[in-house]
Amino acid sequence: MPLFDIPIQVLMGQLMLGLINGSFYAVLSLGLAIIFGLLNIINFAHGAQYMLGAFVALLAFNRLGMNYWVALIVAPLVVGALGVVIERTMLRRLYQLDHLYGLLLTFGLSLILEGLFKNYFGVSGESYPVPEGHAGGVNLGFMFLPIYRGWVIVASLVVCLAAWYVIERTSLGATLRAATQRPDLVQALGINVPVLVTATYAAGTALAAFAGVLAAPVVQVNPVMGSNLIIVVFAVVVIGGMGSIAGAILTGLGLGLVEGLTKVVYPEASAVVIFVIMIFVLLFRPAGLFGKQA
Repeated sequence: MPLFDIPIQVLMGQLMLGLINGSFYAVLSLGLAIIFGLLNIINFAHGAQYMLGAFVALLAFNRLGMNYWVALIVAPLVVGALGVVIERTMLRRLYQLDHLYGLLLTFGLSLILEGLFKNYFGVSGESYPVPEGHAGGVNLGFMFLPIYRGWVIVASLVVCLAAWYVIERTSLGATLRAATQRPDLVQALGINVPVLVTATYAAGTALAAFAGVLAAPVVQVNPVMGSNLIIVVFAVVVIGGMGSIAGAILTGLGLGLVEGLTKVVYPEASAVVIFVIMIFVLLFRPAGLFGKQA
């Protein structure tokens, strides 16, 4: 369908859906970029940690009556604590080895977590209620904006910008970058480098869980929700540049919009458009749009 023949309400609605998907891509790819950029670990368990965040929120609501706003804090803390255990007991042994070992380990962890949740909860999924006060929507004239989806976009942008600022513009971020590049010198200054590394991995996993809680009222909470998304998120990270914080955020949002627009113009291509873009980026700029050339 020609772009100019599309009703404005349909076009804006699809772009809004694309921006919502892009918000999830941005938060998830940000966590991946932090872990790879600072620890050189390709965290294939990121999708499972996203799923865990949604399930922590769901189980806390069903069994403890915990509301959405508390879960938005508690779930990232719980999954972040699991990230501490994973980093201290497993990943710490792999930092001096090839990236492939970290990829295989985290891929195995994702299969274990997904299998456990499939065994107990099946694959059909459960719904999580939209938080009170965020149901319904607002008629903007040119489109109908669901209130909760608007909140997802705002929350994702705030978290992404805050993470970028901490890593790129603060002394803590400078210390983290120095600790990954020259840990011996940073350790000589009296800074506990292993604790910084553990905290970095925990922060990356907490971002995945945060995205999972945001997604819970939008999608069905099920054990395969992470595996259905992680390949796309990896493509976003590759396009933006492995380890690039700004690249992860901007590319995630931008590709979400491209995907939404493709659903209007040529729906059959919407499932593969991101991978087509990735192929062209790898051909002409292997380091990614925002990555540094080796």
